[in-house]
Amino acid sequence: MTKRNKSCESEVMLTMQRKELLKKSAIRYAEYYGMVEVQDALYADSASEKIFTNLISIIGSDANIKMAYRNLKSNKGSSTPGVDGKTFKDLAEMSEEALVQCVRDKILNYQPKAVRRVYIPKPNGKMRPLGIPTVLDRIVQQSVLQVMEPICEAKFYRHSYGFRPNRSTKNAVAVCYKLAQVDGFHYVVDVDIKGFFDNVDHGKLLKQIWTMGIRDKRLISLIGKMLKAPIEENGVRTVPDKGTPQGGVLSPLLANIVLNELDWWIASQWEEMPAKHPLKSDIYMNKNGTPNKGNLYKKLRQSRLKECHIVRYADDFKIFCRSYSDASKLKHAVEQWLMDRLKLETSPDKSRITNLTKGYSDFLGIKFKLYKKGKKWSIKSHMTDKAINSQRVKLKNAMAQACKSHESEQSQHDDLIRYNQAVVGMHQYYNMATMINSDVHRLFPSIDITMKTRLNSRADLSKEKPPTLKGAMDEYFYQKYGESKQVRYINGMIVVPVAYCRTQNPMFYRVDTNRYTPQGRERIHRMLAKSEYGETLLKLSRDNDTNHSIEFCDNRLSRFVASKGKCELSKVSLAFEDVECIYLNPPSQGGTDEYANLRIVHKDIKSLIYSNDVKIIKSLIDLFDCRGPAKIAKLNKWRAKAGLEAINLITINQTLK
Repeated sequence: MTKRNKSCESEVMLTMQRKELLKKSAIRYAEYYGMVEVQDALYADSASEKIFTNLISIIGSDANIKMAYRNLKSNKGSSTPGVDGKTFKDLAEMSEEALVQCVRDKILNYQPKAVRRVYIPKPNGKMRPLGIPTVLDRIVQQSVLQVMEPICEAKFYRHSYGFRPNRSTKNAVAVCYKLAQVDGFHYVVDVDIKGFFDNVDHGKLLKQIWTMGIRDKRLISLIGKMLKAPIEENGVRTVPDKGTPQGGVLSPLLANIVLNELDWWIASQWEEMPAKHPLKSDIYMNKNGTPNKGNLYKKLRQSRLKECHIVRYADDFKIFCRSYSDASKLKHAVEQWLMDRLKLETSPDKSRITNLTKGYSDFLGIKFKLYKKGKKWSIKSHMTDKAINSQRVKLKNAMAQACKSHESEQSQHDDLIRYNQAVVGMHQYYNMATMINSDVHRLFPSIDITMKTRLNSRADLSKEKPPTLKGAMDEYFYQKYGESKQVRYINGMIVVPVAYCRTQNPMFYRVDTNRYTPQGRERIHRMLAKSEYGETLLKLSRDNDTNHSIEFCDNRLSRFVASKGKCELSKVSLAFEDVECIYLNPPSQGGTDEYANLRIVHKDIKSLIYSNDVKIIKSLIDLFDCRGPAKIAKLNKWRAKAGLEAINLITINQTLK
């Protein structure tokens, strides 16, 4: 198979992909390993201010370690080695029992190995340092994360959106739009923290963890050792005295713990300020479960308090104020507070106050301002100039690669798919800008010139749709963009129009979308059932699978489209990490890679098909609700082709009594 190298995404788009709105696989794994009730209890206890003194026993439990391994095994970084050169493929040779015991021993006697320093390019051309832990250290960190996250989620401020489950950049931008346009906060304070991740104070961080109610001394000692893990670069090891290594599994959560104190300090200046003479009518609950403090704010506005609201995504945050005077005082206060409380320096050159009625403010790859529309103010937003320049370079290079001479039609098709993926990814992220259409039109001339000048012949370029499209990906792109007159075809292969993009209003975060409550998980599953499978299809097409033929990979995509992104047995919607393509007749028995011999299933359904362990069979049938006669019949038909005996639910139930 032609290798499908993953295109280089911009920093903000990578962040969005890492923290998508819906993390289906994490919920499924928690359900499968029986950790749902544990995480729910941790969340509920934290919300009720309980103190946690014995979390290590949960962190080192069989179920938690197995879940951590499963979460990381399918992660895109699973093939990246640490200083010991090992990847998750090396761990696959161990028995499950041996792996669990190995990780547990490491948790109880934690001595982290050095992290490997690597550098990745930033959108501004500079290099970002990452610290890559060993695979065992990653499993330890993931085990800690799975226990700490529900506790911290109950304590985090509601308008913090970075590195948090079920939250996204678009949720943060939606709040910014509302504060500026609807609520009348026309002044924005930007405070830039110098090298935040490299300057986190270790002692302060550990105290903040203690303050959040996590008072298991063994766990805090483990985190302290993790922060002090040596950094190896070019054979030289140094021990850090501050900072959290970017690239570590636990680092994003620790970063949020640090800045959560800032969130609540800003909130205490206005949102969480109690009335001097409180009444029950001051605060009432909206239908969505959020508190409505309109009556309280009316009282507070009669005081001399400075009305302000913070919106934060990781270390990038904005504070909205009603007047320049309030913004100026608050900017100075925040800079001083960060230095005094968190020992973090700020950059005077990058910190500023913006009057949105007169200028743009940059946030997460877009810039926005207010303009007069009749008697009201409305939002106008664009891609930032940096984002436009970065996308121009990336798309020109991708188009040049697609238009050069190729050894085969298939290799050119692969390059065109990579170009189309880059365009679709850009559209999906930046369509929250109200002026996205004019922005992408700025990109069109250079891409169009590159396409026309690099092709061997103008005859290769056409406006007419060919009688048949080449594969499932072209079908998907045509379904999404076929109505545009800008669609072109190179040798019969579709080219997604870069200048065809419509604005889509960013959505607010729903407070009932919470993976650590039964109601929240039910809502997440409902949303997943309704969601499009296009993003998963794009990721499948990028999957660098060199173990199968071109025919297998193309038919896998076609099968995924035919199943509408759902498991062909359980009918659950599939995230990329869940997708397995199985053979009905295995190659060892003469099976081929043709379409009719393949099936798309959830990876745990694959385990169900090929397992002889009655406990595993029973738990997976219950988990995926496969008790119906039709599903059991289909399951047994597939098992028969694999040479396995049929499943009889009555016999299984009697065996397990």
